[in-house]
Amino acid sequence: MIRILLAEDMHMVRGALVALLNLETDIEVVAEVASGDAILPAAQEHRVDVAVIDIDLPGKDGLTAAEEIHEHLPECRTLILTSLNRPGTLRRALAAKVSGFILKDAPADRLANAVRGVAEGRRVVDAELALSAWDTADCPLTSREIEVLRMAAAGANPTEIAARLYLSAGTVRNYLTTIVTKFQARNRVDAIRIAKESGWL
Repeated sequence: MIRILLAEDMHMVRGALVALLNLETDIEVVAEVASGDAILPAAQEHRVDVAVIDIDLPGKDGLTAAEEIHEHLPECRTLILTSLNRPGTLRRALAAKVSGFILKDAPADRLANAVRGVAEGRRVVDAELALSAWDTADCPLTSREIEVLRMAAAGANPTEIAARLYLSAGTVRNYLTTIVTKFQARNRVDAIRIAKESGWL
């Protein structure tokens, strides 16, 4: 029996996914959570084999939670669900060492088979996502620039970002100017939009 943790913040969607997975004779959903912060504690408590995680969760996004599972509970596989066909997101998922990555609107049998595949130690990636990632350029930002932009996207101003990263406010403003230039964006808000749409944030 494959023991599953399901992380999905939309209650009706989570209920439907639990019902679908529990119809399978070899799969059992033993834990359900609605936020990214709850994933690792629940996975540790229930000793799950596979964590099925929605990519967009409150508290902590699905990829960050998957990275934590990989670090603290390496025997647990992670399968990311997304409703967004963003190639950059797939690249981030692979970098986070997730075991699988499929679209939320995939047929029910594909989800169950993906769970079985990752439980067996295989990497399962939706073909449509894989093809779009193949055709997409890498993110032009450095890891520090992504960190700065992620904080800006969360609403932090340059002074707050500088304090958190132990930089000067001027250095942070330089990073933001460089980001806008690299994206050929109109401004910081436009740069955040471009990064999100490309799946780089």
